[in-house]
This record gives sequence, C-alpha cells and structure tokens, in this order.
Amino acid sequence: MAGSSFGQIFKITTWGESHGKALGVVVDGVPAGLELSEADIQRFLNRRKPGQSKYTTQRSEGDEVEILSGVFEGMTTGTPISLMVRNADQHSKDYSNISHVFRPGHADYTFWEKYGVRDYRGGGRSSGRETIGRVAAGAIAVKILKQLGIDVITYTKSIGPVGVKKYDFTEINHNAFYMPDSEAAVEAGKYVEGCMADKDSVGGIIECRINGMPAGIGDTVFEKLDANLAKAIMSIGAVKGFEVGDGFAVSNSSGSENNDDFIVDNGNIVKSTNHAGGILGGMSDGSEIVFRAAVKPTPSISQPQQTVDVDGRPQKIEIQGRHDPIIVPRAVVVVESMAAITILDLLMTNMSARLDSLKDFYN
Repeated sequence: MAGSSFGQIFKITTWGESHGKALGVVVDGVPAGLELSEADIQRFLNRRKPGQSKYTTQRSEGDEVEILSGVFEGMTTGTPISLMVRNADQHSKDYSNISHVFRPGHADYTFWEKYGVRDYRGGGRSSGRETIGRVAAGAIAVKILKQLGIDVITYTKSIGPVGVKKYDFTEINHNAFYMPDSEAAVEAGKYVEGCMADKDSVGGIIECRINGMPAGIGDTVFEKLDANLAKAIMSIGAVKGFEVGDGFAVSNSSGSENNDDFIVDNGNIVKSTNHAGGILGGMSDGSEIVFRAAVKPTPSISQPQQTVDVDGRPQKIEIQGRHDPIIVPRAVVVVESMAAITILDLLMTNMSARLDSLKDFYN
C-alpha cells in the first residue's frame, strides 16, 4: 500500500490496522541528542485516546506507547525511531454484520474497488485509529519546535452551530471539547447530547495557531507552506475542508481590505493585520500562522441507512458497536501533530536554501 509516508527530511511512516495487533509509526530524520521518553509521547496520545468523556467512543484502550528503537539512555541517537501502541480492546464481532455491505460515509466502497479486499473490522487502515502513529510522531515534532521557540496551539473553534465567542487558551484542556471558551463548551455539550438522543452525529471546526515562525519557510511553487499544510491536514480522514487566514471569506473581500500593510515595529518589518494567516507566496511571513480544518460528522450512526452489498443488492444497515458521536475533540491533537510535522520538515529543508547558511554551519 503506497501513501503511508509523509515528509522529506523529518519523515514519518505509519502502519497497522484498527483491529490488528498493534499500530505505530517509524520516524526518520530526528536529530541525535534530543531528550525523549515514552512519557513525552504518552501525553499527546492521551489527548486522542478513546473514553475521555461521554462524547467519545467507550472503547477501552490505554494507548500506551512503546519506543522500540532510536532512543538510548533517554536520548535520540539519530537513527529511525520506531513507536508502537498495542490494541487491547477490539470487538471485531461488532462488525460481522457489515462484512459484505458498504457503510455510508466510510471508505468501504472505495477501498473495495481499489484492492478487491478490505478489512471490515473498524475500517482497517481507513480507521481514525491510524492517527495514533501521527500523534506519536507529532509529539516529537512539537518538542523539537519548542526548542526552536515555535509554539503550536490547537483547539475546537466550533461544534455544529455552537462557536467560540472568547479565547482563553488556558481553558482548552479543561473541558471535554478542547474549546478555549467554557461557556461555549457547555452549549456544545447540550447540542451534542441532543444529537446523541436522536442517534445522530456532529461535526465542527478545528483552528490551529503557530507562533514564533521565522519568515521565508516554504517555497513558491509546488512546495508552498500552505499547500503542504493543506495536504497534511486533508490527509486526516474526517477533514473535508481547509483554509488559511481569512480563507473562503476573501472571495467576498476587496484587495484594499484583504492586503496586509507592512510597517516597522522596533526595527522589525511586520504586518499591521494578518488576513493572509501568516503565509505569503507560499512562505511564512513571520506573523502568526492561522488555519482551520472542517471536520465532518462521524459516519457511524445508529439510524437505519440505505446501502448496497458487494453484489450490488440493496440493503438496510444500522451501525452497531462503539463509535464517537463527534470526532472533533479527539482530532484536535491530530491536527496539531500534522501541523508540527509539516512545519518541522520544511524548517529542515530550508537549511540549504542559502549558501551563507551552509557556510555558517560548516565553518
């Protein structure tokens, strides 16, 4: 299966299935000398694991990470880091009734058409559980970025029609939805509970802010910073939309409104506004990078749905088993991880962009 790797220098390859023995990731390109422990990675995995609240699947997985290679005496060695999380609570029998039918909203039909075979137990590689490897790798990327003075803040901006009205980033980890607004989180809870009572699911928007980025990271043609971020974020299974800065709102704006004026502040060139979201011409402009991801409602719902089987015969289906009524809260750390991986990889590739940088390094 192609397409399981991402990145050029800081490169990750995820592996494993939802109901297999384990899942994980191989991370290449990590510099030697980084202090790294399983606890560093576990903190990130705890943010995406199931069973955090009544709004997530009650699949009981500890998602405990094991470092198999690339770390010796608490330090990275410069060799590939292999990380593994064992599956412990698979209920594969919950999927026996859909082994020959295609679930609406899932990858069942497209996977079948491509390969002629599919792992129907939770979706196999198409499951959201594949993101375990991304998050484990993201924990490493975030740790390196912090040493470079770059911070990544990610949170839920809206759930269904309920949007954030105020921003208190200290509140993000203190409610079930990872929202920076406690009042909005309460309202979101009421909305999700109503959908759950109707055996339905909910979508939402995740916003990410990256601060401390130097200007000039990315390229102007096929390796644009925003293009790479778009690919990274859109590769997350539940994401159906991506925008940077003002995003789709620019279509209803004028040039005089959308352009960000340049000014000098304490001897530094900065922008007076940030409609561009920190990216100009495919490269970081030194201001805060802001982007958003639209996450679809969970496709696994308990309502009766119309579908067909592998022979094309009409079927009625009701999804059984344990499923998230909303994916958004657990996807916040996935978006953060993919953003950090993308940013770090582009920072590394940028090191050879100028001759004077090479001279400074080797001299």
